[in-house]
Order: sequence, then structure tokens, then C-alpha cells
Amino acid sequence: MPTPPPTGPLVTRDTLAADLRTLGVRAGETLLVHSSLSALGWVNGGAVTVVQGLLDALGPDGTLVVPTQSGHLSDPALWGHPPVPEEWWPTIRATMPVYDPRVTPSRGVGVIPEAVRTWPGARRSAHPHTSFTAVGPGAAAVTDGHAADCRLGERSPLARLEAGGARVLLLGAGYDACTSFHLAEYRIPSPVVEVGRPSPTGWESVREVSISSEMFEELGSDFERDRPVVQGYVGAARGRLFPVADAVAYAERWLPVHRPRDLDARTAAPGGPGPRRRP
Repeated sequence: MPTPPPTGPLVTRDTLAADLRTLGVRAGETLLVHSSLSALGWVNGGAVTVVQGLLDALGPDGTLVVPTQSGHLSDPALWGHPPVPEEWWPTIRATMPVYDPRVTPSRGVGVIPEAVRTWPGARRSAHPHTSFTAVGPGAAAVTDGHAADCRLGERSPLARLEAGGARVLLLGAGYDACTSFHLAEYRIPSPVVEVGRPSPTGWESVREVSISSEMFEELGSDFERDRPVVQGYVGAARGRLFPVADAVAYAERWLPVHRPRDLDARTAAPGGPGPRRRP
């Protein structure tokens, strides 16, 4: 049976950059992008074309930032998609590769961030589970100093992005992918959990604020209703554009009221194998 032709639309570097400018992406700004390649349509050149289009829209003075999470470097006891036999856990912990920002691939965030991770001049932050990668003149200011015991809090790139007036672009992605909401979890009463990971000296556990993307879609829906969110289409993908600071401030008020107090804490790092969807 022959493969059906693609339905489109046909997306190129130029059409993508034009759509981004029409949506409201500004030259020279810092933009945190959460993306879905498949949502865009038929992209001539795939993820590389999308990165080129984003950089074209941002211009030489703009900075592109993406999440490059590597939560697969986590405790196999928490893996659920798929789980692994319990008798394997000690060996997996003993032989798991240590995080290396130069070579550790991203996981669970799509192919566009992986293309950014390997882009010439890209800088990646140091957290072994929740790194961010940036390209552009502001890359070092965003990524440097990401503390090893602060996944998405005050000593992470999210706080730098908030302070620097960066905006979020959801490019075919839903609010469940909006990492900015996690910064709010560090500013409201949240449980602390033990997070396991490999280190140069062997398996280690660190204490971290519990984070979960549960109810982020509901949070995003209310945020969009109450706050100005620029919306439009880039190719076939719905684009949403808003300041990081607006998202964090809204989530700080919303989460204590709407999130159940008995919500199970997620102890696996974002993006990795685990019992629930990635944050």
C-alpha cells in the first residue's frame, strides 16, 4: 500500500520566520521555546529548519533558549514507561553514565531542542536533569550558574529568564510543557524529595523541591483567560506567546488554591522515565 502524500502545510525557513514575526516574536529578545515539530506541518529540513527560522526571527541580538532535560539519568525504581526489572536496578545505578553537558542527549522534550543542543556556539546549563540550552549573545547569562541542587528554582535559568524579561513561546506545545510554572513551585509551600542520580563519585541522592506538571493544562487555561497571551499560527501549529514573569506570578497564586494538597509528589526528574508524564 503506497504511503499517502503529506497533507502540509509546506513550511520553510522563510515562511516559519515570517509567521513568527507576524505572531509577535521580536528581534533582539530572549525567547524560551517549547515546541512540537509534528504540529507545524511538513517542514522542509525538519528541526534544523525550525531552529534557523527561530534564529532568523530573533536576529543576531536575540537569544533562543530551550529545555534540554535528561531525566533518564534517574533512579530506575521510578521508571514506568517502561519499567525495568527490580533485579536490574543496582546494576543500572552503578553503570549509568554521568551527565556531560557536551554529549548527554536530551529526552522527552522533542527533536527541536536536541537540534539546539548541538548548534554551533550553544551553551548548556549544568544541572544533570533539567538543563537548558541557549544560542545567542545572552546564552551565558541564561545558562551559567545552574545549581546542581536546584532543578527549576531560583538558581536555575528560569529565574534568570524571569528577571531578564524573557518570553515563552509555546510552538505547537501545550501548557503541560510550560516549565515556567515550575518556578512558582519553588515559591510556595512544596514538599522536598530525595532525587537519585549518577555522579563522578558514584550514585548520589540530593534533596530537591518536588515538582509536578499535574494540572498545568488547567492552570494554563485559566492563565490564558485572565492574562494577555498572544496567539496565532506558525505553519499549522498554534503559537502562544507571553512573558515568563506573567506565567510565574499567575502560577504562584493559582497553585495553592487549585492543586490538591494530597497530590502525589513526583520524585523523578522532568523528562525522564517515570510513572507520570514529564513536566
